[in-house]
Amino acid sequence: MNSYVLKLILYVSNFIAVLVSVPCHEFAHAFAAVKNGDDTPKYTGRYTLNPFAHFDLLGLVMMIVFRFGWAKPVMVNPSNFRNYKKGAIWVSIAGVLANLALAFLFCPVAMIVYNNLIANGFSSTDWTRYLKVFLWYICESMFYLNISLFVFNLLPFYPLDGFRLIDSLSTRRGGAYWFLYRYGRYCLLGIFLLSYIADRTGLYYINVIGVIRDIVAYPINAFWGLFI
Repeated sequence: MNSYVLKLILYVSNFIAVLVSVPCHEFAHAFAAVKNGDDTPKYTGRYTLNPFAHFDLLGLVMMIVFRFGWAKPVMVNPSNFRNYKKGAIWVSIAGVLANLALAFLFCPVAMIVYNNLIANGFSSTDWTRYLKVFLWYICESMFYLNISLFVFNLLPFYPLDGFRLIDSLSTRRGGAYWFLYRYGRYCLLGIFLLSYIADRTGLYYINVIGVIRDIVAYPINAFWGLFI
């Protein structure tokens, strides 16, 4: 199969996965906020699955090319929550729970597509082989992208959801909290650089997100492997 066509299929597949996964993540934040009493996402146009309401252009490009990126944060007003702590916790974790649910649902789909369309290989005259690969890449991208979003956003660095969760649970904010707040962006930059170096050198174990992603993916694959 033509390697250039395969690369194009991969990028298009990633793009489709991003178009689905990121709006679901951001809408989940908005949904949690509204259900806890804050209608700010509705007023700011974020209570929607429309991808164009959520994307940041540079973050979108980064996500398609490197599978790491960002969207525009959903604006909420915690003072409107009926229960401040409960609302803050649910809004913090809603996005990553949506990603985990999508990954869990697309894992068996990817397995079924692979077993039925890919595993037996292709004949040289099979004109549908690119379509089969395209379908598999989409399912695989949906699985691994959502696992990556789950892992990445749970990192405890400001301004990610993991830090928001710590913030909502913290009653005493010591030095570690302020370090994560002040230097979180630099820590994330370091993680991005390690991922880039890992891709270029093959040093898999310095890719922090990749390693954790595979650890999280393993039990999901194992579970669905019992049935498929």
